[in-house]
Order: sequence, then C-alpha cells, then structure tokens
Amino acid sequence: MSKLNKITKKRFVISKTLIGQNALITFTNKKNETFSYNHDEVFSLNQERLLSMACFNEYGSYTNSNKIPNWAK
Repeated sequence: MSKLNKITKKRFVISKTLIGQNALITFTNKKNETFSYNHDEVFSLNQERLLSMACFNEYGSYTNSNKIPNWAK
C-alpha cells in the first residue's frame, strides 16, 4: 500500500485536483474540533452525489467549514 499524503486544511474539502493523490486530510474547525478523512475513499463512496452538485461541477470542489457532512462519514 502506498503512503498517504498528509494534508492540513481549514475546512472539509473534496476536490477534483486531489482525486488520486492518496490524501489524508485533517482540518480543525472554529470550535477547535479536529476531523481526518481519506479524500479518495470519501470521493469514491460519494462520487455520484458529488458529480451531481453544481458547486463541484462549476468550481471543481465541495467544501464545508464546520464538519464532515453526514453523507461523507
């Protein structure tokens, strides 16, 4: 198994540019809650949902600054 590329962000993000990068993303929200997730796993499990979102198609990403969405857990 290849090594995870650890990335720190200020919000939850699923981005077209990170697909296939084997990224483990960690972010801390304004309430000082820290979340971590495997970007490729979340994208793979929710690909149909993401590809149908206007924001993902227009901007190439979906973000949430407060938490990991329930559909991504």
